[in-house]
Amino acid sequence: MESSPVRVLVVANRTAATDSLLDAVRRRAAESPAQFSLLVPIAGGSLQRLLDPDDIPDTEAAAVLATALPLLSDAAGGPVDGIIGVPEPLAAIQDAVNLGHYDEIILSTLDHRLSRWLKLDLPSKVRGLGLPVTTVTAGERAPAHA
Repeated sequence: MESSPVRVLVVANRTAATDSLLDAVRRRAAESPAQFSLLVPIAGGSLQRLLDPDDIPDTEAAAVLATALPLLSDAAGGPVDGIIGVPEPLAAIQDAVNLGHYDEIILSTLDHRLSRWLKLDLPSKVRGLGLPVTTVTAGERAPAHA
């Protein structure tokens, strides 16, 4: 009897179309059957979140999905779903995990000098959800398709 594919949540924003993330997805897809979803938390300034957290535009996140999903689908060898999450990355991940029943997480961040997510120790906090977490770090550079 064939087991069902592992469900992998990929979390990224500015690094969603980088070579390092695409390579990580290729490696994971080669390990065993997997279904991937890309979660992009909405990027909103702290002041905007305080003033009106329900009115943060998701156009930037939608643009990230539009750019990254075809590249990730190619790397994964099959379709990748896209999800736009709330601005707080840990809350966005918790929401996705609770609703999507994922088995593991790939967290893609900028280099430690640039990454707010690493400064917040997001990888450790995400590990607290009890799922295996792979952290992929990329420098800020042109997307892989450029």
